[in-house]
Amino acid sequence: MNELKEIVIGFLGCGNVGGGVWRLLENMREEIARRDGLSIRVKKVLVRSVKKVRDCGIPQGLLTDNPDDVLADPEITMVAEFMGGEHPAADYLIRALENGKTVVTANKVALALNWPKLQAAAEKTGAGLYYEASVCGAIPVIGALRGSLESNRISNVMGIINGTTNYILTRMSEQGEDYAAVLADAQRLGLAEPDPTSDVEGFDAAYKLSIMASLAFHTRVPFEKVFHEGITGITAIDIACGREMGYVLKLLAIGKRSGDVVEVRVHPTFLPKDHPLSMVGGSFNAVYLKGHACKEMMLQGRGAGDLPTASAVVGDILEAALTDKHRMPTFSNTEETDSALTFTDNWTTRYFIRLSAVDEPGVLASVAGCFADAGVSIATMMQKGRSDDGRVPLIFITHPAEEKAMQAALRKLDPAICHPENVIRVEE
Repeated sequence: MNELKEIVIGFLGCGNVGGGVWRLLENMREEIARRDGLSIRVKKVLVRSVKKVRDCGIPQGLLTDNPDDVLADPEITMVAEFMGGEHPAADYLIRALENGKTVVTANKVALALNWPKLQAAAEKTGAGLYYEASVCGAIPVIGALRGSLESNRISNVMGIINGTTNYILTRMSEQGEDYAAVLADAQRLGLAEPDPTSDVEGFDAAYKLSIMASLAFHTRVPFEKVFHEGITGITAIDIACGREMGYVLKLLAIGKRSGDVVEVRVHPTFLPKDHPLSMVGGSFNAVYLKGHACKEMMLQGRGAGDLPTASAVVGDILEAALTDKHRMPTFSNTEETDSALTFTDNWTTRYFIRLSAVDEPGVLASVAGCFADAGVSIATMMQKGRSDDGRVPLIFITHPAEEKAMQAALRKLDPAICHPENVIRVEE
């Protein structure tokens, strides 16, 4: 066997993903040596407490609570980061890149909010910046967008890119359970964080969409431009009514580009039951996209978890180690967005509307009139049985309408006659 190329790595953080990366590197050591000609040595692992007992097998002597042991060691040429959150992770990553160390990160927050600074530091020293694990865990969506799909003009990217919310909505749909009960069970099972805000309010998916849409559309899509709305207002009644009308509910990350107009949004979305994304259940992730050359395609798999995410990290480590000149994205990655682009908040889609209305003649005509005055056309209507307070639930599906027209229609409704219980966007 030829002499192996040694890669000395430092870890920033050592939670579930860091432990998974350690186990993969150790278990695949012989394969990596034989297949890739690499000897990968982890020299230091930054942790909060060196006294904490860890079950991943990392030797105690590698642990440190001093970031300089990783960031300032000239022997360490690559840094793998698993800390999560924006700070201090982003600061450490910038320092590593400024010191010429290639960075591999699973941190969508630090990347989405600091991407221009990270890339500028990498370009200045010639270091690499790799982030496959930041979006959809083991699903190679970043590699596809940066590689085989780069020659496409992608017009549409839609994804189920948060496993926690997909698990919750799947349970609510299949078993008719309420949101609060399913969330509590997901927390008990470790599928939801003790503070689930980032997941259930759509922040997590919005960070990921910022990264994914930037690569798909070959332009910087800042996190601040991503509209996000969570699932906390979704009820079992909404899901059941949607199902009767042929729809399945998902928290979708949606990016569309038409010419110089870009829309990026995360929100609960009804999809036709035969749409490929409707069939993605549990904690699985999937990304569905359209390109002018590749046409329609979907990538699906494990979007979270220690080993699925670790597999993407190790893949990046190996790619970086075997690369002489690191590639950067095709677009101008600066704080300022392309002045030729318009990021719109007035997208066009269908809408599911559930109203609570008084049970008397003329209500339907009043509602239809308010919608018509705002330029919103009703495609389907369903009335459910009377509720305990004597009001009746009315459910509508509209024809495609602009977001601002829909909001204007809702404001026109007379609260003495009816009021919206929920409004959910519908994609075809």
